[in-house]
Amino acid sequence: MKIAYYPGCTLKNKAKDLDRYAIEAAAALGYELEEIENWQCCGGAYTSAKDEIATKLPAVRALANGRDNGGRVLTVCSACYNVLKQTNHEFTVNPDFDLRVNNYMKPDTEYHGEADVLHYLELLRDEIGFNNLAKKVVKPLKGKKIAAYYGCLLLRPSDVLAFDSPENPEIMENFIRALGAEPVIYPMRNECCGGYITLEDRNQAKKRSSAVVESAKDMGADFMITACPLCLYNLTKNANDPIPVRYFTEVLAEALGLIEE
Repeated sequence: MKIAYYPGCTLKNKAKDLDRYAIEAAAALGYELEEIENWQCCGGAYTSAKDEIATKLPAVRALANGRDNGGRVLTVCSACYNVLKQTNHEFTVNPDFDLRVNNYMKPDTEYHGEADVLHYLELLRDEIGFNNLAKKVVKPLKGKKIAAYYGCLLLRPSDVLAFDSPENPEIMENFIRALGAEPVIYPMRNECCGGYITLEDRNQAKKRSSAVVESAKDMGADFMITACPLCLYNLTKNANDPIPVRYFTEVLAEALGLIEE
């Protein structure tokens, strides 16, 4: 089954493993991720200013492509998912946004929020099913204690993203169980790692990243997984005493037997 795929900028340079293993694992599970043609950067952060339209147009074009190619857009990066989902939601609550966007887009394209935005983890949970995923595992990650790190962008704003509970999420823990490993539940799994303040206040980012890592280590984690390239950077480069952090698609590919040792 083909599905329109929006990789985003970071997956084409610093986060190639997040992209590569997403594609390979999807193929093993019966999906072909068809990269959207001529996609542009989503902006990396959703601009909440009501009069800011131009920076959202790349996301709108990607959404329109998904509408025209199966009706949905799949992404892996937490930031891209957040931007695409919030942009798409704006069409349903803000007629002025719809009007102004299409004043830019016409006559080449017209879009009114018709596509669905899907995160890769949602595909695994809601369409493939974690029980079915477990049956596909050929190299169970038995004995591994894995701490899932959600961060901010997968969960908030919760009323728009509707990805999982912002306070007590479980999708990544259930994903870990499906791979045969033990999920580590720790207090800081849905707290900010410092994110974008790294550029302006690295000490604050270091403090927050260190707190996240220490929280996972205190609960016995062997390593952490994430869907966010910026989170992986902060947790590995800014934390005082880091532990290994991997992309969730990499451990998925490993469990499916796609990574040769």
